[in-house]
Amino acid sequence: MDATPRLTHYSPAIVAILRGIEPREVVEVGKALVDAGIRIVEVPLNSPQALTSIERLATTLDGDALVGAGTVLTTASVDDVATAGAKFVVSPTTDAAVIARTLQRGLDSMPGVMTPTEALTAIAAGARHLKLFPASSLGGGHIRALRDVLPRDCYIWAVGGINAANLAQWTRRGAFGVGIGSSLYRPGRSAGEVGKCAAELVGIR
Repeated sequence: MDATPRLTHYSPAIVAILRGIEPREVVEVGKALVDAGIRIVEVPLNSPQALTSIERLATTLDGDALVGAGTVLTTASVDDVATAGAKFVVSPTTDAAVIARTLQRGLDSMPGVMTPTEALTAIAAGARHLKLFPASSLGGGHIRALRDVLPRDCYIWAVGGINAANLAQWTRRGAFGVGIGSSLYRPGRSAGEVGKCAAELVGIR
């Protein structure tokens, strides 16, 4: 393993998306996820005091989980999350400048794509992880069709509408990994509940 942890180093390839989480609860929830077997954790920047939550997770879970930032829309935000300790950056869009800055900071980039044009644009900018979003809007053959035209050294992550009932379907369709949000964590859900749900998802894998 090189000096910088990578998304491909963690199994199962499930990203826990903690949208809306607050700093006061983030460490307890993060530990519950790790105990259940999920070791990739994303805090979207439209969460309350997101940078504080990222910093607390990165410090507490160092060596146990990969912590990243989601809903990253600007190069300035890339710098902010890198300083806070994030190791990967997720965006809902394909922005070449954001991808470039992410890679300059030594982080994994996961831009949002849906079409072959967006996917190939992201790859041309240097991304090798692609967030297929929103996955729930797409048919089963979409990933297979994308894979036919994408380089072998890229990874598709299905995000949006993923839950325990359909997780296995996405991996069978060719997704390297998945991002799971509200079916795993939503504001008001306790760390114990999150851990129980996470363990169920890991069991499916």
